[in-house]
Amino acid sequence: MPRALLIVLAVAALTAAAAGARVGASEPAPDWARAAEPSLDRAAGRRIVTGMDGTFPSRALRGRVRRGEVGGVILFGPNVGPRLGRAIAALQAAARAGGNPPLLIAVDQEGGAVKRLRSLPPGRAPAQMTAATAGREGAATGRALHARGINVNLAPVADVDHGSFLGSRSFGGDPGAVASAACAFAGGVESAGVNATLKHFPGLGRTRENTDLRRVRVMAPAAALRADLEPYRRCAATTRLVMVSNATYPAFDPRRPAVFSRRIVTDLLRGELGFGGVTVTDTLAAPGVASPGAAVRATRAGVDLLLYVDERSSARGYRAVLRALRAGQLSSGQVLASAARIDALAR
Repeated sequence: MPRALLIVLAVAALTAAAAGARVGASEPAPDWARAAEPSLDRAAGRRIVTGMDGTFPSRALRGRVRRGEVGGVILFGPNVGPRLGRAIAALQAAARAGGNPPLLIAVDQEGGAVKRLRSLPPGRAPAQMTAATAGREGAATGRALHARGINVNLAPVADVDHGSFLGSRSFGGDPGAVASAACAFAGGVESAGVNATLKHFPGLGRTRENTDLRRVRVMAPAAALRADLEPYRRCAATTRLVMVSNATYPAFDPRRPAVFSRRIVTDLLRGELGFGGVTVTDTLAAPGVASPGAAVRATRAGVDLLLYVDERSSARGYRAVLRALRAGQLSSGQVLASAARIDALAR
């Protein structure tokens, strides 16, 4: 290589190094990012997503966030008011004060009947979207959420509808068309820096009963259930979160709801379909899964984030995971691996 070119390359390298040093000096990495790994107590806390009482976080909730006992907050309609921006800022300030990562702030912003921030996109229900329009709707939704400090959209619904209770929440009844639209919507959301969530794995499109209201068994044969996995085959590898259903699928696991089933969460979703992102439960307050052992059972199945709709239940879930860890009933390596996947999500 000519000597002159070597000199140019050396100068460029030194300049880049100096620039990097200046950036590092002016913008040091936060404590949580520099730490090798969180303590087990905080790793367990990373996995808890809690509902919030009222429109502004209480001192008790902010204290839990500061101590690293909470990794995310889900917002519902009653939490959304004129002080929403201040509420999110207060939650994130509590996380920073404890040296924790920014919280995951989540909403269900599907469009149509399920839209927590009514004035924001998407402008139509999933059933009214096509693959051509879903990407634009997702991108608009992601931008609107990102501007308000919300970094997780618990959407899109990837369930293929076969006359289910979902109605217009589903993109339709054809697995290929649903896959195209759901993947486009998720990609649009994530293009704005917001994490999208495919739900409800492995599918609720073959039941007329809502898992939020009653215990559900989806009695479809394995071949039919597998046909409806097309959205996950297409884009689970590029979507950051997957929500696991609370229904039981006897063709896959006759004994356990999906959220407690290692066959479904670990073997099927991660192993067969290759999903490497973050798994999240549906609400652990639902009939059929609500129990003192729910957090531990979901963890054993391989679920990363444990979703609670109220503060009291989420505190109990956190304590249950800690007790199981300290008693050797849960793998510390598994909990730390979950925390690492959660920390890698966009904030």
